[in-house]
Amino acid sequence: MPKLILSMDGLVLKEVALDKERISIGRKPNNDIQIDNLAISGQHAVITCILNDAFLEDQNSTNGTYVNGQPVKKHVLQNNDVVELGKYRLKFLTDTSQPGMSPSEMVDTAALRPFDIAVSPVESAPVSPSDGGATRTQILPADALERAAAAAEPPLDRLGVIQVLSGANAGRELELSKSLTTLGKPGRQVAVITRRPHGYFVTHVEGASFPLVNGKTLDAQAHRLGDHDIIEIAGVKMEFFLRP
Repeated sequence: MPKLILSMDGLVLKEVALDKERISIGRKPNNDIQIDNLAISGQHAVITCILNDAFLEDQNSTNGTYVNGQPVKKHVLQNNDVVELGKYRLKFLTDTSQPGMSPSEMVDTAALRPFDIAVSPVESAPVSPSDGGATRTQILPADALERAAAAAEPPLDRLGVIQVLSGANAGRELELSKSLTTLGKPGRQVAVITRRPHGYFVTHVEGASFPLVNGKTLDAQAHRLGDHDIIEIAGVKMEFFLRP
């Protein structure tokens, strides 16, 4: 399970396990990680977790959020990244000791550049929303109505596949056999495709512009993919289809 090590001036203050889908950071006491310092905004940043991947997002804080010395608005956290909030440091650590997981599997697949594709090395498992209370906002999962509709449908029994249609990797195929697949170019545009019991969903994670599906711009919510949908991420077009 990923975790954060909170420190200041080299002194470790606490260790926080990322065992919830959404972790809020800020000065106000209602945050999951409260940092009582005037340099920290009331609602400073949030970390959204899907399995072993974590996505940091600044909440329009006054003094900004930095990762490894660089200001960020949205950022896909990597092992040993250091999030800087004023004088405080949050070191992000992943548990790479799990069976079947190695550091090389958590970075971009070199063979697929310049359109980088990073695949989460976690076996398929349902992605369930956090049970942290009705007042918490769920960002990545589908809303309650969508989940209710999905529950009435038969379970997914066909494997999803992405075929690259443009760029240097045109013609390549990627089977979506994992619970989470990360697509895009870090620093420019990143999206994730999650495999759930009743279908595949694409969600925007990083970048000023949002991915396109069939020519329409996505919003912040998870979008369910249909057979033969055309996705455009970081300028690369791909076709999603269900293998018979």
